[in-house]
Amino acid sequence: MAKDSNIILEATDLAQNIGLMGTVDPLMYKFAIFILAIFIGYYVIWSVTPALHTPLMSVTNAISSVIIVGALLAIGTEFIDGQTNISNFYIAKGLGFFALILASINIFGGFYVTYRMLAMYKKKVK
Repeated sequence: MAKDSNIILEATDLAQNIGLMGTVDPLMYKFAIFILAIFIGYYVIWSVTPALHTPLMSVTNAISSVIIVGALLAIGTEFIDGQTNISNFYIAKGLGFFALILASINIFGGFYVTYRMLAMYKKKVK
């Protein structure tokens, strides 16, 4: 029995040394989640019927409003953590501003598209 346990310990040690056991690199984990989100998003969006487009735009606007809250938090990083690392400070502010602009365009574009779609259903005044 001792011989079997030595073989198991040696196999475990070998697996740890070549990286088969232990933690997964966080960057690869996040990248895998990102790739899965792309595929799921693609299949979800292309399977939506035109009748559900307006409610989908409403959900997209709600998600973008949450992104705006996160972007405002990223822009105001100096008030949150009080750290003085200048390079991270400007990167956070720049990415937060970029996210704020893109989410704002998405929200206003969604409202405009919804307005145009609802205008198609109004009766024309003669």
